[in-house]
Amino acid sequence: MGDGHGSMWSEQEDLLGAGWERHRPAVFGAAYRLLGSVADAEDVTQDVWLRAAGADLRDIGDLRAWLVTVAARRSYDILRSARVRRESYVGPWLPEPLLTGPDASQPVLVDESVSSAMLLIMEELSPPERVAFVLHDVFGLEFGKIAEVLDVSVPGARQLASRARRRVAKAKQSVPQASKAERERVLEVFRAAYEAGDLAGLVGLLHPDAVFVTDGGGNVSAARKLIHGGERIAEVMVRVGRRWHPDRIDFAEVGGELALVFHREGRVHSVDTVQITDGLITAYRRVVNPDKLVHV
Repeated sequence: MGDGHGSMWSEQEDLLGAGWERHRPAVFGAAYRLLGSVADAEDVTQDVWLRAAGADLRDIGDLRAWLVTVAARRSYDILRSARVRRESYVGPWLPEPLLTGPDASQPVLVDESVSSAMLLIMEELSPPERVAFVLHDVFGLEFGKIAEVLDVSVPGARQLASRARRRVAKAKQSVPQASKAERERVLEVFRAAYEAGDLAGLVGLLHPDAVFVTDGGGNVSAARKLIHGGERIAEVMVRVGRRWHPDRIDFAEVGGELALVFHREGRVHSVDTVQITDGLITAYRRVVNPDKLVHV
């Protein structure tokens, strides 16, 4: 009996050990896309590991699909409860910044679906729509598995994904993506203007109808309402920059896109991502909530 159990456990370890490191980024990536939180995604990843370690994996044909499905089911539970937490969140909510460059501490499958703009679009979807979209359109899971996660029929899962796809496509049409070169150019000029306190330079980089979003979560001083208008945003940035002059401003890849990381008093003070259209910043998003900067 002991030998049999030992052999089965050894086989289980071999199966999981061979696949876990290869598929862990997909597990984390699915959870992060669904939740917009690095901390929650890490918790889900740990839960999936524990579930896999205690499961009989010998009859599982597609380990990646099984692991991602387990992650999605756990994330779906969190996502539904998160809606209640979001309603009581102080000020605007932004996704937790995820470093995705070569020095990132957490590997993840990188594409546009982890950008702050895309995560904000998906935030407008219902939890079932978001799960169906991420599992099918990003990870390519079949609708039978998605239906099991959501406890709906296969046609119902297909309809949820289709509805989400239409809503995402419509939102993306109104949020055109800047090229990597254009983003780099604009942020280089923006950083120089910010460091110089150049009000006119900042105004010239901001669209007249730009919006400035600051997520402080009620933990630090931050604007609790959106700030509209390029001139108004530039004035606020210059005033704030004079009050807490940053030690340095670094470039980093966040959610697959170039972003600015502000350092002050030896720590990360904020992570700023931007939306750029025709060479102008149309949306400037700043995360200063320290709870969301732990992993940066």
